[in-house]
Amino acid sequence: MPNDTTFDVRPLLRAGREPYAQLRALINALQPGDSLTVIAPFLPSPLIELCRSLGHEVSPTHRADGAWSTRITRLE
Repeated sequence: MPNDTTFDVRPLLRAGREPYAQLRALINALQPGDSLTVIAPFLPSPLIELCRSLGHEVSPTHRADGAWSTRITRLE
């Protein structure tokens, strides 16, 4: 059964911490069919490009609260 995880980076960014290492670990742990939804205060363009280069499906959505929700799904 596929997993669907959500990671909100906004608290880390507000605290002045860089979320890249945690994001990369979550992305690397995705199994085929798994999804990771990243909530960020901006469109995470470098993350989107990275995930697409890895062959993942990426669907960003601009939320009503101004944040971005980016769903990353491992296809293979």
